[in-house]
Amino acid sequence: MNKSTVRLLALAMFSLALVAAPLLSTAYAAGGDNPAPPPSDSSKDKKKNDKSSSIDDPKFLAGYRTAYATIYDRSDYAAAIEQLKALGHDDRADVANLIGYSYRKLGDYKLSQVWYERALKADPNHVRTWQYYGLWQLEQGNRDQAQYHLNRIAQLAGTDSAEYRSLAAALEKPPGAGLVY
Repeated sequence: MNKSTVRLLALAMFSLALVAAPLLSTAYAAGGDNPAPPPSDSSKDKKKNDKSSSIDDPKFLAGYRTAYATIYDRSDYAAAIEQLKALGHDDRADVANLIGYSYRKLGDYKLSQVWYERALKADPNHVRTWQYYGLWQLEQGNRDQAQYHLNRIAQLAGTDSAEYRSLAAALEKPPGAGLVY
């Protein structure tokens, strides 16, 4: 083989690896810096501009990852809310959950609740939303509701999941004012 053939083959393999990498990784409903595809709903006809295709849109993914970093690396929740809303997909569970989380961190519990409920409406099995909404419940003093959220996480992801362990640890702390998670 000549050098140009080897280079072309290497480039092709690298390109294939980049394309296949997201397909090989497991997407959990828990959330992360890669949004999970929305749950399929066979009762609805697929529209031409179906928002589920955005999972493959590099612009959407880049914007989502930027907002994710804005939240978890820089703790700039107000900026993250704007970034997430600018994506135009705030009806997706991953996006709505992060907006709810950001509002909660800013202390706007009413708006946070609206976004958590919107996320669960989009995907009732979105484990990270159950976790974050459970922490919201604890911050509001609703321990029984937080326990319900914990039980829901156990059903969806098991008791060994990070989301379960996080909410369980928060529930183990004694009730008191000023608990923020």
